[in-house]
Amino acid sequence: MDNQTQVSEFILLGLSQQPLQQQALFSLSCSLYLIGCLGNLLTILAIISDPYLHSPMYFFLSNLSLLDICFTSTTIPKMLLNHLCGNTTISFAACLVQMYFFIAFGGADSFLLLAMAYDRYLAICCPLHYMTIMSVLRCALLVVVLWVLANLISMAHTILMTHLSFCTNRIPHFFCDLNTLIKLSCSDTQVNEMLVLVLGGSVVLVPFVCIIASYTPIAVAVWKVPSTRGKWKAFSTCGSHLCVVFLFYGTVIGVYFNPTSTNTTQTDMEASIIYTMVTPMLNPFIYSLRSRELKRALRKLLSKNHFAKSV
Repeated sequence: MDNQTQVSEFILLGLSQQPLQQQALFSLSCSLYLIGCLGNLLTILAIISDPYLHSPMYFFLSNLSLLDICFTSTTIPKMLLNHLCGNTTISFAACLVQMYFFIAFGGADSFLLLAMAYDRYLAICCPLHYMTIMSVLRCALLVVVLWVLANLISMAHTILMTHLSFCTNRIPHFFCDLNTLIKLSCSDTQVNEMLVLVLGGSVVLVPFVCIIASYTPIAVAVWKVPSTRGKWKAFSTCGSHLCVVFLFYGTVIGVYFNPTSTNTTQTDMEASIIYTMVTPMLNPFIYSLRSRELKRALRKLLSKNHFAKSV
């Protein structure tokens, strides 16, 4: 008989085994998480409170902010709690739940970035038909479809994971990552690995290629803008959007679409920090706070709260 077993709990080894590094990483993770949650929460409240921001673009932005809060909250609070309590164990069921929501929120995030790119393409390249195509019903339906798709994909991965046996219960990561769990398994993981490539391609590669392709006609349209200032502002906004897109998709592709033999645990974790902490923290500043209308709504929201406190 081989060493395969169905473990009842896992041990999350975290980002580092060095006490000094652990403390520094704890402070960094906590700061990124709090800044990201605060920025995204303020974005949502500003959009809800201001009727002038009830448009397709800001509807998608509010959904992105909500997704980013949910996405980071599936992993970071547990990691911070493990450090504070000194208890690094997680039950098998809790591990699967964490993996399920991580994939679901991450997949929905990717699909939403694609929807936002499509929205920008229509607004810039087809302005006369924009409001007809991006009606309230269609925007809502688009968000519902991407949520359903992301959850179905996550469910497929989670169900297959329940059939695997593991040689060890020590996870060299700070959360229950799909790729890491597959590497720890003693079972035949060919189906799981094939599903990562097939479903992962539809969640990551297809949106990434479509987003990059959508910026080609946008760049052409922006280049035709007569005003140099307007042209520079548009290119600056698009450039910042593309930086976040490359940062998010580049690290995800590096972790999940490289051959297993070329990926080291440390490299995986470093890339994971980018797409689990850094990009969700940057999104409200890159996508939202560069908008003059949103900044005005935020000022109004904060001044209203300040007045309410003084009363």
